[in-house]
Amino acid sequence: MAEDEPLNIHEQIGGYPAFEKLVNHFYDAVEQDEVLRPLYPESLDESRLHLALFLSQFFGGPPEYSERRGHPRLRARHLPFAIDRKERDAWVNHMLAALDATGIEEPSRSHMREYFQDAATFLINQ
Repeated sequence: MAEDEPLNIHEQIGGYPAFEKLVNHFYDAVEQDEVLRPLYPESLDESRLHLALFLSQFFGGPPEYSERRGHPRLRARHLPFAIDRKERDAWVNHMLAALDATGIEEPSRSHMREYFQDAATFLINQ
């Protein structure tokens, strides 16, 4: 990759299948989490799909998330849920553990870690 060429994480980590793997690791942990599990619907199938599509698009993949669901409106979609530091930290811990489990390498790994931490903090509403 040339110095002036922007990083396309979607391509760098192997496309949509890598995001599916990441999201599945994440939601496997959420299923067992007493802080986060109550925030999600009974079935996590749609949540898994939506997050994988969102992350794929956000990190340089095709706009399938927006085509299916419209503009991401990240903060607005999360306003119905009480999110404070406890929920934020649980979410980040599971997502970073999923990132570790999938073996995503640098420089993508650092960019993704930073995004997950910043986005989770942005969603605190309590």
